[in-house]
Amino acid sequence: MVSDVIHANELYKVDPVFGQISFNNHEQIVFCNDKDTGLKAIIGIHNTVLGPALGGTRMWNYNNEWEALNDVLRLSRGMTYKSAVTGLNLGGGKAVIIGDAKTQKTPELMKKFGEFVNGLSGKYITAEDVGMETADMDLVREVTPYVTGISESKGGAGNPSPITAFGVYMGMKAAAKFKFGSDNLDGKSVLVQGIGHVGEALVDHLTKEGAKVIISDLNQERLEAVSKTYGASIYNGNDLYSESVDIYAPCALGATVNNDTVNKIQAKIIAGAANNQLANEQEHGLILQERGIVYAPDFLINAGGIINVYAELEGYGKQEIMRKTENIYNTTLDILTNAEVNGITTHEAALQVAKARIENRKKENNK
Repeated sequence: MVSDVIHANELYKVDPVFGQISFNNHEQIVFCNDKDTGLKAIIGIHNTVLGPALGGTRMWNYNNEWEALNDVLRLSRGMTYKSAVTGLNLGGGKAVIIGDAKTQKTPELMKKFGEFVNGLSGKYITAEDVGMETADMDLVREVTPYVTGISESKGGAGNPSPITAFGVYMGMKAAAKFKFGSDNLDGKSVLVQGIGHVGEALVDHLTKEGAKVIISDLNQERLEAVSKTYGASIYNGNDLYSESVDIYAPCALGATVNNDTVNKIQAKIIAGAANNQLANEQEHGLILQERGIVYAPDFLINAGGIINVYAELEGYGKQEIMRKTENIYNTTLDILTNAEVNGITTHEAALQVAKARIENRKKENNK
């Protein structure tokens, strides 16, 4: 019997959640499974000190369940700090559904996922992310009130992608002000990696300001369509990280700044919409700092989306959404300046602001 247990521990990781490198004192991890619909999902609730955990649902064809778990742990943690640094009364959560959104997503699967969300009684509120559309959130809304980002026709704030892109644009302009002394992007070369909903909206803003936009994406058909619409150049090189551009804007999946790329990057600024851009936040953040590359913390400048869906909970309109999102410019400039004055990385400077707000609220709650 003992030998069987030892053998089992050799085959399977002993600490599947608490032992994960991305586990960061998360409050709750929920594994969701439904045979009839094929649903396999993980909901990660990182911290609820400031309020209910709000964060989108991502559907992705992960290589394995460990990869999915690691993703939801990192993403939910990022949502905690995103809401905190932006001044929202929300905690951090995220969900991932394992599967191909193009071929395996069904209305039945989305509703079943909504039932799992509903079972958490409001501790987690979902929204859309990669692989999801506003229509999917409308389906989830049929079985639970704990969802945001639903259609405007149903009383929601609609697709958050344009607001996310506007926030990234504001953060990028602030980084340009810090690095170049002017936030004017006219004539600046910007490489946008990933032209999904957010990436395309960012290209629109940049093009209107006169930036020289270069686009990269795995989808060649989409590349050509976006290039034709906005006049952006399609990147045809072999290594985009080595490209000499003013700004690199990662807008696809995370961890593009990693051991293989961090010393090759020639951009003067990194400012994009992707979550968790630094594979190792401390190590890679420090290398960027030493190389004089300004990194606009992702969880700060991509907060427009959560500002947008938070409007559904607080009842404020488009004007207030845009005002709060535009303020990302000021917050970014303050954090970049603070990092320089204190000799710390920009990621650490943003993290300090977020953590301080959470700690202050915790003290208030304990009085």
